[in-house]
Amino acid sequence: MADMGSFREAVTAWAAGGPGDPARELAARLRVRTAVLLEGSSDAEAVSALAASRGRDLAAEGVCVLPMGGAMSVGRYAHLLGPPGLGLRLTGLCDEAERGFYDRGLERAGAARREFFVCAADLEDELIRALGVTRVAELVHAEGDVRALQTFLRQPAQRDRTSQQQLRRFLGTKKGRKIHYGRVLVEALDPDRVPAPLDDLLTSL
Repeated sequence: MADMGSFREAVTAWAAGGPGDPARELAARLRVRTAVLLEGSSDAEAVSALAASRGRDLAAEGVCVLPMGGAMSVGRYAHLLGPPGLGLRLTGLCDEAERGFYDRGLERAGAARREFFVCAADLEDELIRALGVTRVAELVHAEGDVRALQTFLRQPAQRDRTSQQQLRRFLGTKKGRKIHYGRVLVEALDPDRVPAPLDDLLTSL
């Protein structure tokens, strides 16, 4: 049975140079109206976790949460899914440092740049600031990663970094860890402490 996961896979294959018909057919069948373009899978986990915590079923609402595998892909995805392609509404998150890629890619595709919400460094940085270093360290301990964190903090390269910078780097040191913590950190947030870019994105949906 076709679901939003099938559409996500079809779009990813299309963006990699495959045929577009499967994505077009699924978009019509599933009544997809909005694509949330995100840099990676950790961002997608965070958005999905926040939606679930608010009782939202984004797939049922015709919203596809779509990790692109890097900011440089935004132009291609915007072209396929936005006004020149499927005509979906495009929204998402971007990091401040990648804003130029998004601006150029969306402009070429004729998509609205104001629909994208900017994280200062990245979403992990926003989440660590919202929770506080102490709470994030507690979560790392609860997830069984405290020894890995202690080993990481002993590295000479970490000495001159702030605790927040260290935790952000730690989350990206092992394959899959950033994705896992994308959900863990969001689920630990107080409802009134959700970082503004993430909160604004979900509200806009």
